[in-house]
Amino acid sequence: MNNQENLSSLNRAAISKQLSDKEYDILVIGGGITGAGIALDAATRGLTVALIEKQDFAAGTSSRSTKLIHGGLRYLKQFEIALVREVGLERDIVFHNAPHLVIPEKMLLPIVKKGSLSPFTASIGLYVYDWLAGVVRAERRKMLSVDETLKTEPLLDKQKVIGGAMYTEYRSDDARLVIETIKKAVEHGAVCLNYVEAKKLLYSSEGKTTGAEATDLNSGQTFQLKAKKVINAAGPWVDEIRELDKSRKGKRLHLTKGIHIVVDHARLPIHHSMYFDVEDGRMIFAIPRGETTYIGTTDTNYQGNKENPSVTKADVEYVIAAANAVFPTAKLTAADVQSTWSGLRPLIHEDGKDPSELSRKDEIFISPSGLISIAGGKLTGYRQMARKSVDVVLKQLKEEESKSFVPCKTEKITLSGGGFTNRKEIFRYIESCTGEAKQIGGTPKEVADLVWKYGTNTTEIIEKAYELHEANRAAGTAQPENLLWQAEVWYAINKELALNLGDFLIRRTGMLYFERPKIAPRLNFYTQQFAIMLNWDAVEQKHQADYFDVEYKAVLNFTEEAE
Repeated sequence: MNNQENLSSLNRAAISKQLSDKEYDILVIGGGITGAGIALDAATRGLTVALIEKQDFAAGTSSRSTKLIHGGLRYLKQFEIALVREVGLERDIVFHNAPHLVIPEKMLLPIVKKGSLSPFTASIGLYVYDWLAGVVRAERRKMLSVDETLKTEPLLDKQKVIGGAMYTEYRSDDARLVIETIKKAVEHGAVCLNYVEAKKLLYSSEGKTTGAEATDLNSGQTFQLKAKKVINAAGPWVDEIRELDKSRKGKRLHLTKGIHIVVDHARLPIHHSMYFDVEDGRMIFAIPRGETTYIGTTDTNYQGNKENPSVTKADVEYVIAAANAVFPTAKLTAADVQSTWSGLRPLIHEDGKDPSELSRKDEIFISPSGLISIAGGKLTGYRQMARKSVDVVLKQLKEEESKSFVPCKTEKITLSGGGFTNRKEIFRYIESCTGEAKQIGGTPKEVADLVWKYGTNTTEIIEKAYELHEANRAAGTAQPENLLWQAEVWYAINKELALNLGDFLIRRTGMLYFERPKIAPRLNFYTQQFAIMLNWDAVEQKHQADYFDVEYKAVLNFTEEAE
């Protein structure tokens, strides 16, 4: 089976067999951005890699962030200079490796009366930020007068603004960044499978980890996965894997929750992404994306369900109040909320600190059994987290097997779909694809949306749409409602290991968060396509539709109590 077939949900049985057929150099437990980054880093350094994830790839924290590849300006206030420098430099690398997913945008920082920043401190802070992050001259901060700030964003409260600043951040699609990293890792020989849970760890007679006993939650099959080294990159579940290893001692995770709300852009028609003060001292983002604006995030302690952290009414009211205080004419209410998401930050616990004061630095724990656990960190710094983890493995293998130490290569590795040298190439590619798709009913907006999700892989989706068109014509059957919709489902199932409607509508396309009103009229079509391609019978089709209906409604079912 070639590497491309290792990304097809139709080949899950064969992929599972590969996982159990041999001993790997590394088993990665966790398919979020850190695990995906480790798989790519290790595979490109010549190691054999297996990765398992008990949910879908990116289903945890890595699809629930603020969706920014940013340098962490607020960490300057906590004097985390090294962290700001590292992630500031990293964001430029991520941008060049996945330009279809990482989009530079001007960020407006309004300076307000009684805010946490004065014009002077904001100027100094942003200057240091630009310097630490190595920001190119064209993207460095620009200080604005009151009039310039209000002209840039007329919705701001004119009574409060005393100045502003513009600087550059990078908007991204966090879940798609994970998927494209997984795809690149598989291209380099890694074997990765979602919906496979590590039930227990395996050990040698000397008590060293030798792999895991895992269960495919889709088929129910249990098998043993053998590896020389096991890396625990399970995000919020890191301590659960440490519990399996009986090594959860000393430092532990401290989970905090952040929620975001999504409103129609017409209800909050801001011109730029914004980062603004809240009265309690926090700062919040408001970011336009497509036909929506999303706002967040909160930072509260969390001890509830990790798979589905809820959004409370208090969470929503807090974010709405924060937005209305800055944009008083918006008058947002809970009725304006089109969607929400809630994510968990797996931080390292520090006694006596409030959630927002906890460090975002990553840390590696090595247990007596040899289990390597990595926790903490930020989306932007995933590549460095991966490098550190693989460095540990290679140093150990060098001592144990005289294996050569190969340095990290991912700084120059373009992720799947990212084969553009500059943004002009992306727009030329969109224009070219639009001309091709027009002949089968594809609109310019549909094509552009595909390119900003799949990059150069959009060609394969359009080619599949043509193939479906020709097959229907040859058979004399009616063409479906939209060939590009059909081809996109095919691509997700056959090229990105999508297994159900949630995989597709949440993590492959982001529709549940940013285009929820469009789902209802298309849902029957998508469900039928999944049923045809994955051979669901009527019972399974209803089960899958009901399961997604829970997720569809959950984004607007705000709970009364905090967890």
